[in-house]
Amino acid sequence: MLSALIFSLVVAGPECCNGMTAYLSDPAFIASHPLPLPLHWKAKEGSMLTYKARDGKTTSGFFVPANAGNTMGVVMIHEWWGLNDYIKREAERLHDELGAAVLAVDLYGGKVAATSQEASALVRTVQEPDARAVLGGAIDALKARKTNEIGTIGWCFGGGWSHRAAIIGGKDVKACVMFYGSPSLDAGDLNRLNAPVMMFWGTQDANINSALVNKFTSAMRMAGKPLATFAYEAPHGFANPSNPKFNQAAADDSHAKVLDFFKERLK
Repeated sequence: MLSALIFSLVVAGPECCNGMTAYLSDPAFIASHPLPLPLHWKAKEGSMLTYKARDGKTTSGFFVPANAGNTMGVVMIHEWWGLNDYIKREAERLHDELGAAVLAVDLYGGKVAATSQEASALVRTVQEPDARAVLGGAIDALKARKTNEIGTIGWCFGGGWSHRAAIIGGKDVKACVMFYGSPSLDAGDLNRLNAPVMMFWGTQDANINSALVNKFTSAMRMAGKPLATFAYEAPHGFANPSNPKFNQAAADDSHAKVLDFFKERLK
């Protein structure tokens, strides 16, 4: 599986990066996102899909159609590097294992970062209204293809947006998975959340840490929303196979939990 994040010199409001703006000037945080390892990969069933965002604009994502008779759909959100081949490969992997339709959204408008500086700059370009429109449109695109049992999944930057996508989707989203991302703690957001949430994080992560997880746990409990958290003795990005610090055991265990969760919730 995967992970990562983003930031630059342009001053933007805290909503631009789903609550992670405070980390952007932290050198240790930037250093926790080493450059992805090379990947030689070719799509099998997936291809780019053009669809309408909820603000009426045209956007696109990498789409893998569901197997015949399968009504499961998953909205997948990339890390701070963008919609690269690692994310596309993960979309096909999840499809192969579940038979589900998977739509990996692109919050960067077709751009993919090659350096941490580029990734940092790209994250700053993401504005809350635009991202919400793209994610809402992805949910609508899946529903239009008769995949009515919808879940969300994302890593780091995408982990935070996975939580927000589930909030945006309301009753249409029935399962939310987030890997080491910054969740919304807003009571109004959590009241609109319908999906149970599964969160994974590493105990060696300086930012998505026990303090944040405890706040999230308390906020979800106050809202009466189900949450399961799983900690691994691992760094940020432990589930990302492009990460030189990839932790195979933690990635395998968390992935197995994700599959069971989706199979249970997206019937």
